Amino acid sequence: MKILIDTCVWSLSLRRRKEIHFNADQRRMLAEFQRAIGENRASIVGIVRQEILSGIRDKAQFLKIQQLLAPFLDEDVIPMDYVEAASLYNLCLDKGVQCGSTDILISAVAKRKNFTVLTYDQALIRCLKTLKIPHL
Repeated sequence: MKILIDTCVWSLSLRRRKEIHFNADQRRMLAEFQRAIGENRASIVGIVRQEILSGIRDKAQFLKIQQLLAPFLDEDVIPMDYVEAASLYNLCLDKGVQCGSTDILISAVAKRKNFTVLTYDQALIRCLKTLKIPHL
């Protein structure tokens, strides 16, 4: 099964600081991330790629990260994913759970493609739990 990697995990893996400074959850995320890449199961959606690259002002660093992400092709996001995202958003809202637009789009794509989501973002985890979408 493919694993849709959330922005926070990509960012963690691309950081320059040494893994020795990561907490246990971050080390677990990195291990899952590396396993997914090694098994050719890691996937990305365009909005996550944009989030990763946004805010990198140094052009050399931007190009370096862009090149590191290049081997990972974007999963397709189809028009119905946006409709499904709105429906899922309303479902979460009915259950008292607030979801951001990126989180709910990730959820819609993961649901349609039957992917597991790799994240440690608590807001996204609340959405995924509410929607019963698998996550690590």
